[in-house]
Amino acid sequence: MKRRLLALVCASAFLLGGCGLMPGDAERSTVTVWLMRHSASQEYLDRFTEEFEREHPGLDLDISVQEWTGIGEKVQKALKTGGEDGPDVIEVGNTQVAAYAEGDGLLDLTLESMRDWGREDWLPGLAEPGRWGSQQYGIPWYAANRVVIYRKDLFRQAGVTAPPKTRDEWLTLTEKLDTGGNQGIYLAGQDWYTLAGFIWEEGGELAKERDGVWRGALDSPEALRGMDFYRRLQALGDGPADADEEHPPQAGVFAEGEVAQIVAVPGLASAILKQNPELEDQLGYFPVPGKAAGKPGAVFTGGSDLVIPARTNTREGAVEVVAALTGTRWNTDLARTMNYVPNKAGLADSVKGEEGVAAMAAGAAQGRATPATPRWSAVEADNPIKEYMTEVLTGSDPATEAERAARRITEALAFD
Repeated sequence: MKRRLLALVCASAFLLGGCGLMPGDAERSTVTVWLMRHSASQEYLDRFTEEFEREHPGLDLDISVQEWTGIGEKVQKALKTGGEDGPDVIEVGNTQVAAYAEGDGLLDLTLESMRDWGREDWLPGLAEPGRWGSQQYGIPWYAANRVVIYRKDLFRQAGVTAPPKTRDEWLTLTEKLDTGGNQGIYLAGQDWYTLAGFIWEEGGELAKERDGVWRGALDSPEALRGMDFYRRLQALGDGPADADEEHPPQAGVFAEGEVAQIVAVPGLASAILKQNPELEDQLGYFPVPGKAAGKPGAVFTGGSDLVIPARTNTREGAVEVVAALTGTRWNTDLARTMNYVPNKAGLADSVKGEEGVAAMAAGAAQGRATPATPRWSAVEADNPIKEYMTEVLTGSDPATEAERAARRITEALAFD
């Protein structure tokens, strides 16, 4: 009788992992997470780790903070080698997903994203570049995009009582501000991310894909209209035609000069105030205007997606981490903590108390990303868009220069 009873106990224990291994004694798994520096505060990560491990008794988190410099090569190596010491979840720039997915290095998360994570509600500027083909590999984490930062005092001096609601109003208002030694707007001639938004707002594209072949599209009528709007706006200030927004840094130009507006992420305000604390109460924000009232204009969406290497040793644990970080609770917590835009437009109310972030969240609903091809980095490396912009702003024929730039983009996007 004792032997039968012992056999029943061992049989039951076997179903739980083996005779002598009772619930609570199961081997724990470690999920290694690579996140980028400054994406989340240490206080946030500590809180997340503590609560996640409490809610998932079988999982330990090992969060490793990485540097952006050189991260592409490091991620590619990790995707190829895998192993127990490799990452199970990686934060990547939203426009980088295609390059990592191309070689079958990432786990396909299409099912989870559609069934459990509300893919249809994600910001398009994060969701679209997270796809490769018809599969979802990158899961949106947070977003940031450009808004208009303006001087309230200069607006008052010019008799401007409210931000513009349309692009036509924006031009009229900016022309009014561009007087008496003030710049209506400081817009560098090679700020191609801002130009991209204007092109998208007109219905154009930087490049188009057809039958697997990518071609530059700056020479389309829609893209040319976007460039023409950029030209008209840029002329209402003294931005250099042959430099981008970092040469010189536009935060310094805005802080030290009589500049009424710049187009930038709200976070740039901290750099402005560091150089000119007297502007503390004079900075305002509004979304980049669109063609029609009531709807912000299209903007480039930067930010990060989370991916899972195909070689992960803890698939289930990695999926749980991604689900938690991108879910409503922790995603809105991150947005409030770091002044980001949450990954769903429906969560924008979580940051409505902060003027700059609220303006950014409104624009993010119209956000886009660069073409979802792993070859886009080759375009940015040589960047014919910047040269095209300078040529147009210095008097060259827009159609001719657009055709030349589109041809160079097509060559850069061609696979060897």
